Amino acid sequence: MDLHEYQAKELMRTAGVPIPPGRIARTAEEAEAIATEYGVPVMVKAQVHAGGRGKAGGVKYCKTAADAREKAQAILGMDIKGLTVEKVLVTEAADIASEAYVGIIVDRATKKAVFMVSAAGGIDIEEVAASTPEKILYLPVDPRYGLQSFEALRMGFFLYSDAKLARAAGKIMQQLYTAFVNAGCSLAEINPLVVTPNNELIAVDGKMVIDDNELDRRPDIAALRDESSEESSEVDARNANLTFIKLDGDVGCIVNGAGLAMATMDLVKHYGGDPANFLDIGGSSNPEKVVNALRIITSDPNVKCILFNIFGGITRTDDVANGIVTATKQNPLKVPIVIRLTGTNEEIAMKILQDNGFSASSDMDEAVQRAVALAKGGAA
Repeated sequence: MDLHEYQAKELMRTAGVPIPPGRIARTAEEAEAIATEYGVPVMVKAQVHAGGRGKAGGVKYCKTAADAREKAQAILGMDIKGLTVEKVLVTEAADIASEAYVGIIVDRATKKAVFMVSAAGGIDIEEVAASTPEKILYLPVDPRYGLQSFEALRMGFFLYSDAKLARAAGKIMQQLYTAFVNAGCSLAEINPLVVTPNNELIAVDGKMVIDDNELDRRPDIAALRDESSEESSEVDARNANLTFIKLDGDVGCIVNGAGLAMATMDLVKHYGGDPANFLDIGGSSNPEKVVNALRIITSDPNVKCILFNIFGGITRTDDVANGIVTATKQNPLKVPIVIRLTGTNEEIAMKILQDNGFSASSDMDEAVQRAVALAKGGAA
């Protein structure tokens, strides 16, 4: 689950990270009032779950309250990577002498949270890692002990030769690690961590991504979810208890089991197609899941063909067949559908489909090749 910048900053501020004051505005008038209250130059920043806000024109420096009103008016309603800006963060602008990057991410290889720090802040850390990897220090944190003071200080001196700044940076890293653990994050970053002309450190931007597995035991964090800033199809799928991730292809995939779903996507790519999604209906035999899955897939205008790939173990293939029939009667399909079913009650499932005008195969390669061909406008 992604958090907005203002939400991430609040969690970091609670842990002690020095962050300039800021508040949310949903109208240009509110932005002007907040800027008037601060009485100093401010930044007006679009709050959407998308990177590249600055490049898209969603981050503006404002010298006056009237300027804040004008810039907020321009940003509110803006489309950034398919997401509409509904609110902006108005925060005190900072004078910047230098910028650094501080981030933490869960590393599956080491099974630890890993710090990444670099004096090359304010730009995409991926570019730094690719072009000048020596500018990044990686430090895995032992979860038994947490971030130790000497480890934090080592990272501080990697960023700054000034002892005062290095110690201050080390303290901020310990505070960021506290926020990371307390919120159940998979990622937390400050970019940039700024040195002001007064030789003070402040975090002027913050990002957090929460591990979804943490949300059940952290209802206060779960309450921060903003569904209006998420892909609508992913929201619908989550509410229907389906595992779904939207992609950019044109072959809509409906599969049972995460492993089979990944194998299906790989096979679509192998035969020259592009999957439009990852969608796992799970092991349940509830036909309603199939109805919901088809509704979500068909709402994507990029989908040119729908591929069902069902291996019936716990899942009964006849229940899936009934779900397909029910869903297509409720909402007739406008794109071709390819069905592969094998396993539990396979013969019954095949008869249900044939009786309702559908053809089905038990061969996975054959079904995928056919779906890719149909998506490209070929013959069935």
